[in-house]
Amino acid sequence: MGFLSSEEIVSASGWDFWIDAGGTFTDCLGRDRHGKLHRAKVLSSSAIRGCLQAIGNNNVVVKFSSNYPKNFFAGFQFQVPKKEMDAQKVRASSSSGKIEIDGPLPSNLKPGDVCVLQFDGEAPELGARVIARIAGNEKLPHSRLRIATTKGTNALLEKKGARTVLFINKGLGDLLFIHTQQRPDIFALDIQRPDPLHEAVVEVEMDSNSELLLNDDFSKQIDSLRNEGFEVAAVCLMHSYQSGENEVSLADYLRQCGFSTIICSHRTAPFMKILPRAETTLVDAYLSPLLDSYLDRLVSEFGSLGLSVMTSAGGLVPRSSYRACDSLFSGPAGGVVGAVQSGVKAGIQKLIGFDMGGTSTDVARYDGALSYQFETRVGCARILAPSLKIETVAAGGGSICLFDGERLRVGPESAGAEPGPACYGNGGPLTITDVNLLLGRIDPDQFGIPISGNSSQLCALQLSQTVSGFNDLMDGLLSGLLDIANENMTDAIRKISTAEGYDPSDYALIAFGGAGGQHACGIAENLEISKILFPSDAGLLSANGLCHAVPEAFAAQQILCSFSEFEKDAEDLVQMLAAEATEKLHPEDRDNAQLSRRIVSLRLRAQESAIDVDWMEEPLLASYENLYLSIFGYEPNLSDLEVVSIRVIVSLPGYPVEEETFQSNGESPQPFKTQRSFSDGKWCDAGVYHREKLQTGDAVSGPAIVQDPFSTLFIDKGWSAIAGDQGSLLVELAGKSSARNLNTDEVEIELFSNRFQTLVEDMGVRLMRTAVSTNVKDRLDFSCGLLDAEGGLVVNAPHIPVHLGSLGMCVKTVSMSHDWKRGEMVITNHPGFGGSHLPDVTIICPIFSDTEELLGFLVNRAHHAELGGVAPGSMPPAAASLAEEGVVIPPMRVMVDNHLDLKGIEVLLTDGPFPSRRVQENLSDLKAQVAANLKGLDDMRKMIQAYGSSNITHFMKAIQDRAEQSLRSKLLKQQDGEYASEQRLDDGTLLRVVATVEKDEMNLKFFDGGGVHSGNFNATPGIVYSVVVYFLRVWLSEPMPLNDGLLRPVEIEIDEGILNPPFAEDPFQCPPVVAGNVETSQRLVDTLLLLFETVACSQGTMNNLIFGNDRVSFYETIAGGSGAGDSYTGESGVHVHMTNTGITDPEILEHLYPVKLKRFAIRINSGGRGKFSGGDGVIRELEFTESVTLSLLTQHRIEAPYGLNGGEAGKTGEQWLLREGCEPRSLNPFERLEVQPGDRLRILTPGGGGWGAA
Repeated sequence: MGFLSSEEIVSASGWDFWIDAGGTFTDCLGRDRHGKLHRAKVLSSSAIRGCLQAIGNNNVVVKFSSNYPKNFFAGFQFQVPKKEMDAQKVRASSSSGKIEIDGPLPSNLKPGDVCVLQFDGEAPELGARVIARIAGNEKLPHSRLRIATTKGTNALLEKKGARTVLFINKGLGDLLFIHTQQRPDIFALDIQRPDPLHEAVVEVEMDSNSELLLNDDFSKQIDSLRNEGFEVAAVCLMHSYQSGENEVSLADYLRQCGFSTIICSHRTAPFMKILPRAETTLVDAYLSPLLDSYLDRLVSEFGSLGLSVMTSAGGLVPRSSYRACDSLFSGPAGGVVGAVQSGVKAGIQKLIGFDMGGTSTDVARYDGALSYQFETRVGCARILAPSLKIETVAAGGGSICLFDGERLRVGPESAGAEPGPACYGNGGPLTITDVNLLLGRIDPDQFGIPISGNSSQLCALQLSQTVSGFNDLMDGLLSGLLDIANENMTDAIRKISTAEGYDPSDYALIAFGGAGGQHACGIAENLEISKILFPSDAGLLSANGLCHAVPEAFAAQQILCSFSEFEKDAEDLVQMLAAEATEKLHPEDRDNAQLSRRIVSLRLRAQESAIDVDWMEEPLLASYENLYLSIFGYEPNLSDLEVVSIRVIVSLPGYPVEEETFQSNGESPQPFKTQRSFSDGKWCDAGVYHREKLQTGDAVSGPAIVQDPFSTLFIDKGWSAIAGDQGSLLVELAGKSSARNLNTDEVEIELFSNRFQTLVEDMGVRLMRTAVSTNVKDRLDFSCGLLDAEGGLVVNAPHIPVHLGSLGMCVKTVSMSHDWKRGEMVITNHPGFGGSHLPDVTIICPIFSDTEELLGFLVNRAHHAELGGVAPGSMPPAAASLAEEGVVIPPMRVMVDNHLDLKGIEVLLTDGPFPSRRVQENLSDLKAQVAANLKGLDDMRKMIQAYGSSNITHFMKAIQDRAEQSLRSKLLKQQDGEYASEQRLDDGTLLRVVATVEKDEMNLKFFDGGGVHSGNFNATPGIVYSVVVYFLRVWLSEPMPLNDGLLRPVEIEIDEGILNPPFAEDPFQCPPVVAGNVETSQRLVDTLLLLFETVACSQGTMNNLIFGNDRVSFYETIAGGSGAGDSYTGESGVHVHMTNTGITDPEILEHLYPVKLKRFAIRINSGGRGKFSGGDGVIRELEFTESVTLSLLTQHRIEAPYGLNGGEAGKTGEQWLLREGCEPRSLNPFERLEVQPGDRLRILTPGGGGWGAA
């Protein structure tokens, strides 16, 4: 990567400004015409604060942190917060701080009051005036401005964009509301999902030739919207990534009707998947008017010499090529560019940028080239736009430290700028800034704003009194909070390093931002990084990045073809895209633009996730193969390689950077003072240094504090720093004790909970990325867990609840007849061995210590959309035995001595009485499951090496102990006695449970339901345990990992029958179970929640839809309404309880399967009425284009979802077959039928029950 040189940066005339307008602060660098660099940091609210020293009738004297020239504040508004006064216009000001006001001042002002001088303009203009010392009533000189801004990001998060209309295909108007149908928190009964950005929606109708139908009704809708003041339109039509003609025609029509801003999806994000493409288009439309106006104002103030905007990808674009959705991460991107530039100057080619601010921390990896990502999230919105690969975690100096009754936590809540940390003296809470202050890791005299530790000390004392074990251990509490914060940020770095196959210990850490230097040593030690660079402008590095970024532009095209097809036209395609990208640059830059990157997205055929490969020097296939092996642990089959897309980047050439040297001068300067600081587990004397007074080559050994007005570096004991010749500090590990300081259990439990949670979540990411089937890769129908040596669940990745409780039973049952060995994995789907139903395939991996002690297990379970049986999709409604449901896999090894062996399982899948129809897809998904376990095993080995096997097992138990104690406390609050509830399946089968509560224990008795079910609604004890542990977790309603500790106070009795059927050795003699997993489990949750009247009944079904033929197999579950509670309404169009799978994107659905999606909408008024109404179900209508076998497994088609306390029941579901020339046919709750091309299936899912009389 090249950067602009200092000579190139200097303008021939006028000023150059590089400004990062953040959410709280705006960082500014300015270079005058003589080449001198100036710095400033101002509030993004465009306010300057000061302290009153003297008060007159119409004037005051104010003490500021900086000196301002005469009449600088002329035209500003003067105000004193927390005083009842109107803002007064400033008439004049002196360089000594005297402010003359137009009107009278209130009599209650006094010296010491904080005052605010508000500038009537944008913060970048204010920053430029501070730097150039130009008064508010004077014009800025014509200047060049490069800017990064979070204005769009903040407007998106705060929902302050333009009123926007979404134009989308008929039948899909509710798509952005239903979204993926998943609930954000699988354990929340009061489901909260963000509303879409658009305020109105218009459904666009097409004729039989897919041409627009712009009829009178459509025109009336447009006229009505214009009369209501709508001017902004987002246009997103199905399959417009292939052709945008209809969107262009519609945009032309809307422009004629008076819409001023029209954003079309085929231009914004020309890629398959309508949902993220629509989200991106909406974001661009929603923010464009706001940001266009903002940039126009800047152009007006700064003049005509030039405005360039930083994109999320770290390059600069001219005003003419700017798009709102391209700059949402421009500030962090500037920081990454600045970090890379600083690192390369210091001779560091492999680095990790660590940018810690007040609210969040951004991290990124660099290894000779910047890494990009092309799908990101901001708040609730997915955005398909290039951005640097930056991982963000809600951990910053303002992160609040608290105890929630069970856990000691740091963040994600932040104190913000108001009230700020406790040390600001504004009544704020204890934050990480306070922790650093109390631990002596900040010099308050150099902090830049007045801070005091008195309020911090009081807040810390109050916290210590709420957490057992800390009454006399304040140091332990504070250092523990510091460790928790460091662990949170360490996890973010692991996500962009180890999770991608890179060892962070091979990299240097570039620490910047206001708080990055305070935590750098601790985080480096967590990652075994031995070198840290603290750049010269660490507190202003995003602005510094703008200073050195180069103009660049992207062009992209979706390919979706085999690699051999791509090779034929690859070079011509690259040249075409390069020309397209060059046109996006400023005309003056186009002649010098060069092709700088070619990024090809490759994947194995039918895989969901692609790998982005830089195709510049090394052969493309070899690069892909090496990356695949490093990430997934096994070699890919290159004959199945598919090219997804190609992106090219053109940019101006950079210039060689000016090398920074770090040669010791043999001097160790004396600190200007020392203070007591906590480092390496104990208090010691730390030297305090003014950064600007350090000379080139000066060496500083830790513990030490090096501080400037914008940032602080704390050098821990065992680390030493040397000053470079350009002002940076190179910090290296000089020598560290190998012994690790353990905190108290309260802290360590939180740390290990986070580590274990990260481990299983990373397993889930690996599984999703490497799987082939839509069911795993797109619907996310899988779960991962960490279990102890006895098979007790410790933590889970929050995926599918119906899987989780049964994972432990599966491990326990298999362990009864299996002697576990290192380097092996065992597979099973057998319900008699803790399985749920046959499509759910489990792979178990044991964890051993170095001394061959069994420590625990890593387990994942994934739903295979096809596994044989009498009907495609392996979920036949009329199966008479387990064998007819699919291939039965008894426990068998698929890995021995670390060698994968799938021959045995391939024989089972191929040669059984009802073999799988998609054997190769099964084998690919099994490899993905194995890869997920290998990822977890590798991470666990590192954890064992770092912390010791005894600590691993101790904290596995401690996490479960904490869950046990929480449930016992909850049971003590429940009145002792017997509680009974019952519900019926749609065929009349009775589900009955009795709970007996006595003190802090509970017995749950499940009755036989009339014996083994004659159909396939038989559940297994594993499913019952999953339901119980889920019920206990949501009833408890406390934030904690779902684990087997919740089951310790509970005795479970299950009569032989529908919930505990016997299993013979012969699968033909075993009862079918497929609906027991997906439907009986949901109805059992309904029954348990009724015990204590926790919440009204939700839709209580997964609405299983399965179809297939010899070519394809498809499975999905469909959302409905959730039940209302005693203070909240139910949510509409969402999955509930035992499932949380996503819905297949409409374009993926139509691309891969023989169907057309005709409607996907909310079923209005299907939720039960009440004081709090139940959520509505959905309507989903499919038209088939080939003959397929269709299977339906549903519930609540006859039995209505109950309301509570006078609330009405939700509407029952319905399903209809619509065949041309025939009357609509009502389908049974569970049915199998053959459908023909042109047939339509319409499913209306149940609503949730209401709560309280309406």
